[in-house]
Amino acid sequence: MNYQTPLARARGLGSARQGSHDWWGQRVSSVALMPLSLWLVAHLSILPEVTYAEAVNWMSLPWNTILLLCFILLSLFHAMLGLQVVIEDYIHNDWMKILGMLGVRLVTAFLAISTAFSVLRIVFIGGHG
Repeated sequence: MNYQTPLARARGLGSARQGSHDWWGQRVSSVALMPLSLWLVAHLSILPEVTYAEAVNWMSLPWNTILLLCFILLSLFHAMLGLQVVIEDYIHNDWMKILGMLGVRLVTAFLAISTAFSVLRIVFIGGHG
């Protein structure tokens, strides 16, 4: 069953097949965030009892650094995809939709770079300087 109009069939217009890529990206990122969230909650539950130096030492362990960066970057990617869907579905003005999509991508890119820089600075410099 084909729901396209004859004109759309003649022009070859139809689904861009982009939505399934974003849908899969959001599902995969949410599945990956589940164990990372459990790991982070388990480790952060002890933080009120540790000193700043102990927290920096914990973050400096290679696996903790890698998993923390994965959690941060996947969370931002997942949020970007979710906000993109909201913009696509609820903003109907074309220029506002483009501006919203650009804004979401710029903000998430800035947050990804700044948080990765912060974590790596703490790990390699020790949070001082």
